Amino acid sequence: MLPAIGLIIGHTIGTYRRWRVQNSGEAQVRRALEEYCKNNIAHVLSCVTLRLEDGSTTQIDHILVSKKGIFVIETKHYKGWIFGNPKSKVWAQIIYKNKYTFQNPIHQNYKHVKEIQRIFDFVEARFIHSIVVFSGESLFKTPKIDNVCYLEELIPTIEKYSDEALSLNRVQFCVGRLEYMRLELTQKTDVEHQSYLAQKFGR
Repeated sequence: MLPAIGLIIGHTIGTYRRWRVQNSGEAQVRRALEEYCKNNIAHVLSCVTLRLEDGSTTQIDHILVSKKGIFVIETKHYKGWIFGNPKSKVWAQIIYKNKYTFQNPIHQNYKHVKEIQRIFDFVEARFIHSIVVFSGESLFKTPKIDNVCYLEELIPTIEKYSDEALSLNRVQFCVGRLEYMRLELTQKTDVEHQSYLAQKFGR
């Protein structure tokens, strides 16, 4: 148990924050990570908005800081068949013969990982891990991809890493730095981030 951090205590910054964190599969993933943290030297931060060096923002669904390393977690709450390739720009979702495409979540999470690497330049890159977790009723129809998993596979995916990545003091320090650097999640913050996405990706 992490004495200086204790059990996971979610931030409660107004009703908007609570709605945002509870949104779709993110709440399921958060609960799974909170349960994991109760019995391990680990701490999870959910819905983390960070200001990038160019003035734009990025939002990370979950960041788990533990002795196993730092896990940057992207959540996708989808149903239907999923077709994905690590190198493809887009993946496909098929529901009742209707096909939809979405940005490759591995590429999407890459930007998040690079920002965490920049913030924690004193942590070896091999100890910062990207995980994409699908929390909905989806089924992959393409070969399994490393660190892309279903919700029930999330904790086993984390558990496969060694406990020797970060010391207790380093875990505490990393959590403190993230708490200091994250932007308060308000409606204004989220609208600004969505505006940035719309300008860059046309959505």
